[in-house]
Amino acid sequence: MRNAVVIKGNKAGMSVFLDPELPFEELLEAVETKFRETAKFWGAVQMTLTLEGRKLSAQEEFAVVNAVTENSDIEVLCLIDSDARRIERCEKALNEKLMELSAQTGQFYKGNLRAGDVLESEASIVVIGDVGAGAKVVAKGNIIVLGTLSGTACAGVTGNENAVVVAFGMAPEQVRVGEKRLEKAAKGKRLGRGPMMVSVENGQAFCEPIKKSFLSSLNFI
Repeated sequence: MRNAVVIKGNKAGMSVFLDPELPFEELLEAVETKFRETAKFWGAVQMTLTLEGRKLSAQEEFAVVNAVTENSDIEVLCLIDSDARRIERCEKALNEKLMELSAQTGQFYKGNLRAGDVLESEASIVVIGDVGAGAKVVAKGNIIVLGTLSGTACAGVTGNENAVVVAFGMAPEQVRVGEKRLEKAAKGKRLGRGPMMVSVENGQAFCEPIKKSFLSSLNFI
């Protein structure tokens, strides 16, 4: 009996070879089983992931990544795509989306913020980079960090508790939405794996994972 899923690891990340003929639902079950059985071997790690062996739609890729992360302690930092044309299309779609966000929210910032940096916005703001420890982002609307939030984020500073703070990596020193502070925020403490969102519900700030595709997770702005 041939293996439906074969894993090959290296220092840079992990390659997962998928059976090209197996029905996708059966293949997904095989991925879940494989990573559940090998979870102790891999341990709690962060790595890139490359899917090989068969063509997958974006929805199928997302399902495979979820199957990996939900059945192991692996945090998938990014999905490496060897299809140059598709990479180009994705980059174009991302740039178009960011331009659309800029028109809607009034501002986005490209670059990393370091200790002592303060970035303020009269509306919402998208940070294309990391917000390092000691850096601060303040906005009257939403704050979206397309990187790791290790500093401070204050959204809805005029009292707007419908605002949110989103980050691909959520390990903040402090997060506020309106007047509500996220109690779980602590320096260096990662609040879950993958994209996370802080919002206010029933008078309290809480943090939850975003289990959506990359672009659709930005549609609430």
